[in-house]
Parts: sequence; C-alpha cells; structure tokens
Amino acid sequence: MEKQENERFRDSIGTLTKEGKRSWVYPKKPSGPLYEYRKYVSYLLLIFLTAAPFIKINGNQFLMFNVLERRFNIFSFPFWPQDFYLFVIIMLIGVIFIALFTVAFGRIFCGWICPQTIFMEMVFRRIEYWIEGDRGRQIRLDKQEWNAEKIRKKGIKWSIFFVISFLIANVFLAYLIGSDRLILYVLDGPEAHLSTLLSLVIFTGVFYFVFAWFREQVCIIACPYGRLQGVLLDNKSIVVAYDHKRGEKDIGRAKFKKNEDREASGKGDCIDCFQCVNVCPTGIDIRNGTQLECVNCTACIDTCNDIMEAVDLPKGLIRFASEENIEKKSKFKFTPRLKGYTAVLFILVSLLTGMLFLRSDIEANIFRLPGQLYEHKEGNIISNVYTYKLLNKTSKGFDNIHFELVSHKGTIVSVKSDLSVPARGMAEGTLFIEINQSALKNEKDKIKIEVYSDDILIETTKTNFLGPRSYR
Repeated sequence: MEKQENERFRDSIGTLTKEGKRSWVYPKKPSGPLYEYRKYVSYLLLIFLTAAPFIKINGNQFLMFNVLERRFNIFSFPFWPQDFYLFVIIMLIGVIFIALFTVAFGRIFCGWICPQTIFMEMVFRRIEYWIEGDRGRQIRLDKQEWNAEKIRKKGIKWSIFFVISFLIANVFLAYLIGSDRLILYVLDGPEAHLSTLLSLVIFTGVFYFVFAWFREQVCIIACPYGRLQGVLLDNKSIVVAYDHKRGEKDIGRAKFKKNEDREASGKGDCIDCFQCVNVCPTGIDIRNGTQLECVNCTACIDTCNDIMEAVDLPKGLIRFASEENIEKKSKFKFTPRLKGYTAVLFILVSLLTGMLFLRSDIEANIFRLPGQLYEHKEGNIISNVYTYKLLNKTSKGFDNIHFELVSHKGTIVSVKSDLSVPARGMAEGTLFIEINQSALKNEKDKIKIEVYSDDILIETTKTNFLGPRSYR
C-alpha cells in the first residue's frame, strides 16, 4: 500500500493540476558547471542549425529536406527519389543510434542536443529571464493585475518571441525549399509568392505557439521519444538520478539545522529544500525516480551540488548514475543489449558506406518503348527503339554524352546528336539499337550499354533486346 501511495505521482504528468488544468512551470534560472557546458554545446548547435541550409559544398546545400520535390541533401551529398533506399538506411541509422544512446545514457539527447530544448532553454527562456526576471518575479508578475509594467514586459517579450519565431520559420523554410530559392523569394517580394508567404506565416504561428505557450508539453505529450524511453531504459542505464539511499537513510529527508550531526541522527543528506524541483524545466521532482518528463538537462545536479556545498555535505546526491549503481555501487557495463544495438548499427553503417561507394554520379535508365516490337532491316539487322533518362546527381554538367554497346556487336543511334546533362538535372530522349541477327541467342537478350562523357565512362546499365523467335 505504501509503495502504491509513493507511486501515485505517476498517475498524472507534472504539468497538470488535480483538476486536470495546465500547471504553468516557472523554472528557476539554472547555473553551475554543467549548465555552462550545456550552453557551449547549445550555442554551437544553434549556429550549426541556423547556418546549415546556407552552407554549400561543391554547389550543394549542406542540409536540405525538400519533401515536395523529393530532393534531399545530407552533409552536401544529394539524394534523389532514386536514392530513397539510401535515405531510409540513414534514417534507420539515426533511430538505432538514438536507441543505443538512450539504453546507455538515458534521455540526455533531449536535454543537450534536441532543437526544441535548445531553442526553448537557451533562447526563449533566457529572454524571459532577461525581461521578467527569475522564478519568483515571474510568478508575481503573472499574479498581479494588468498594469503598465505588466503590459510593457509582456508586450516586449511576446514581440521578441514573434520576431524570433519568424526568423526560425525562415530557416526552417530554407531546409525545405532550399536557401537559394528562399533568398530569391525574399528579393522578389512577398506579393510575388503568396503561397510561400502563407507557409511562412503558418510556420511562424506554430513556432510561436510552441515556444510561447506549449513549451515543455512538447517533450511530455507530443514527442514520442519520451514514451520510447520507458521501453528502452533499464536499471543499468545511466540517467540523472537521485541517490535515495544516501538522501533518505533511516529517517528520511529533513530540513537542515545548523550544528546538527545528521549522520548520528540518521537523517538523510537531502535537506528537502525543493531547489531541484524549482529549477526543473518540466516541473518534476527527480527524487521520485526516473520519469518520462525528465529530459536529463542536469539543471537539478548543478543546483543540488550548490546546496550540498553550502551545508557542507558531499556533492553528488543527484548525479549521472544507474539504478544498479545506486543500489549496488556497480560500475557501468557493456550489456548484451548494448552489444546488440552496436552490432546492428555497425552493419547498417557498413552497408551505407558500401552503397555510397557504389553509387554513381549519373544514373542511366534505358527502357524499350512500350508497345513497340523489333524492326527487321536489310542485312539481317534487328532494330529496337528505346527511351532513356539520364539523371545527374552532381553539381557539374556533363557534355558530349554518347552510348556504346559492349555486350554485342551492334550500333546505337541517338536521335539527339549533341547530348548533355545539366548539373543536378535530367536529360531524356530516344535512341535505336541495331544488332545483327547472328549475334542474338534468345528471343529476349540482355544487353550491356556504357555511357560516356567525351572519353570518360560515367555509367553502365543493362536493358532487354527483342529479336525473332526463330533465333532463340
């Protein structure tokens, strides 16, 4: 019964009241060594996320996810619809890596790397601290009547939030349609691209809603990763954990009293100051154990260490540790689960690496014209008509394209004499392949064709060639 009473907090999330209404979280401004490290990581990632769609390598945007045109650039490598299998493998690698990282180190990705957390805690929340003050001042400001001070502070904050949301929406749009097109649309003016302007307004509204009101609810309610955490974590996973054995001891938590011998009294090292709760951006009490709301931001570690230092008790009451480490003082081990995820990750990375090496710059597809049979010409020549498509995946063009038949003795006649493929473009047309009957072995022969740009081989492809039944 006592255990069920202690676990009752899990029946609801920390951002809801008993009546089921939204409980607004006012986290105390964090500080400490881990928070400083997190700022460095966050600002580097902010620079990367903002600059990535505007960086180009070999003419290719560094990151682009053009879903509408099914064109993707990942680390400046272009991926077309024909490369969708590669894109799927990359996504699988990302999922397996996050799963592996979660099994080993919990939800630290959410607190340190996730764009939602970075923008919320390192941009919007810091602006809020700057305008409205720390936790206590924010609570008092929200409770007071709407006067000149409240209107001024709220108006300035909401205006800045809207401007930043608009800038984020522009960067987000650059990922989707490409930075070159975005800049062109901006220079042309909004009236020339109303549909894009509408998309920009919608994105701005979504980002403003998320960062000004929905906030930590994204991590708790909307993000599936929080639910996935409960499946992946075990008692060997290293997470932000409260050392309940040291914090509770025999008697339990108790307020700090000066000149008291807590060791002799049997009281735990936790002085029940609630600073770990006040500083939490999702409003939970880490002393209740691992919870899906915890994003492992480490703010509670910093503030608890400060309190422990102030009352002359050892640091580390809240720290990175596994349940097994707290219970048995055991060290981190590379468990069979971790080995399994690592093996799968290694296989997928090896598979992707091999496919990338085998991937050609030009993709050639040559198909027989539908509904057309072969043509019998003079001199025992059999002719088939084909359509071809040449897809250039690179940022450079290819000129003087010609085809050579290498599997049979014959000729290839292209309708276009001067054929070229533009950078990141496609060329298509019609060609005829003529082969002597004596060179055919079956009714349907597999033929091999090489594609050249000048004298450089750029692609090899295969197709079928039809001939008379009597020559099978």
